[in-house]
Amino acid sequence: MPKLLGLTLLGALLPGLGLIVGGRRRIGAFVLTLFLGLVGLGVYVALTRRDEVLAAAVVPSRLLMTSVLIGVVGFLWIVVIVASHRSLRPATGGAGGRALGAGFVGILCFAIAAPAAVGVQTVLAQRTLVQDVFQAQGESKSATRPTTVNVKDPWEDKPRLNLLLLGGDDAPSREGVRTDTVIVASIDTRTGNTALISLPRNLTFMPFPKDSPLYKYYPDGFGKEGLSLDGRLEWMLTAMYQNIPDAHPGILGPSDNEGADVVKQSVGEALGLKLDYYLQVNLQSFPEIVDALGGITVNVNERVAMGGISSSHIPPKEWIEPGPKQHLDGRHALWFARGRYGADDDQRQVRQRCVIKSIVDAADPQTLVTKYKAIAKAGQHLLRTDIPQELLPAMVQLALKVKSGTVSNVTLDSEKLRLKYLHPDYQALRDTVENALESTPAPSATPTTPSTPRKPGTTTTTPPPGPTQNLADACAYNPNGDQPN
Repeated sequence: MPKLLGLTLLGALLPGLGLIVGGRRRIGAFVLTLFLGLVGLGVYVALTRRDEVLAAAVVPSRLLMTSVLIGVVGFLWIVVIVASHRSLRPATGGAGGRALGAGFVGILCFAIAAPAAVGVQTVLAQRTLVQDVFQAQGESKSATRPTTVNVKDPWEDKPRLNLLLLGGDDAPSREGVRTDTVIVASIDTRTGNTALISLPRNLTFMPFPKDSPLYKYYPDGFGKEGLSLDGRLEWMLTAMYQNIPDAHPGILGPSDNEGADVVKQSVGEALGLKLDYYLQVNLQSFPEIVDALGGITVNVNERVAMGGISSSHIPPKEWIEPGPKQHLDGRHALWFARGRYGADDDQRQVRQRCVIKSIVDAADPQTLVTKYKAIAKAGQHLLRTDIPQELLPAMVQLALKVKSGTVSNVTLDSEKLRLKYLHPDYQALRDTVENALESTPAPSATPTTPSTPRKPGTTTTTPPPGPTQNLADACAYNPNGDQPN
């Protein structure tokens, strides 16, 4: 019996070997050769075609084929295990030995079936995520994204890819959506080096391109003169996503997300960049993705409030205390990114960029493999985007470059750019962005021609070239730095 069980185990580890020993040499040799060939092919692909495998992981048709293949291979492996044991088992055996052998075979079959089932579920979860979040170019509507996709070489004529990252506060308990987080990620498509540009949510008189239908309604930008501070709240960048589509529905053309298209046009004009796609995060679901990743690690340089209302002088009940390399769960990560009490927009923007960096760092291969079902489920609730399915394989390869590249922050001087004034100096803002992108090794995108007339009495201050900071430095532990308590 020990010899029989040992040969059965060996036949399970090397499918076909048990059949050969049991006398069924031809079929056994065929199965063993096929198994070794598949293993060799898998090793070769893993070592030399990793990028192509990852790119295939975002194509729904290939994911469906992969799930079927995993199921078929698992089933055939189980058939081989059972057939091997039957070939090895002597014709004259007691009932006890047969029962022991059957139980051992059942354990081996379960050891194959369980991972195969998990593999199929994971692949199908990825397929569902791709189909739910990313639609094909012809099946979705966008008024601002590129009209065609060069599937073979999307970056052939695009040295930089500019993505708009939006953080919305939509929730069942709130009316409308406010985009409290507005960040542009400008990615060098050759190196993956990425520059992050954060815009304050309270910017007023945000401009529109002259060729936009909205320019007719807001030639001087989205804003009004003579309003009180409370009145300006509905004319700030944070309110554009909701208020402009409400006032002018369908003005930009067919769109699945009018608010995102409005913000894309205006932010692109303000920065002098052509924004290609947007990625919108529902902040209410943000903790779910962080928890799915197992949390994130950040340096906390100052006390961060978890709640509280500054305007009403209501202090928070909880704080995130300063400390290096703090591991935050989803709830604490959300407050680290959003905490306002006693902090200004500049501090919040720095923390938000550090959260983005920490998520990129946390998404290592081991985490993605072991926790992918939870990550995919969270992603379905978290994301909206106009990135088409056809572009996903190229985006995956670009994401690998981003992970190994440098992520930097474009520093915006609020005083020189008048960002906290009623009429910010958008031309100086464009100059800042252009200089920052030109100072990096990557070729910069050509800024659009400014279309917003400058208000009387404002001046343009051209900032010095290269106002960038590596986020590894910006997010380092430095409790005695220049950030206020």
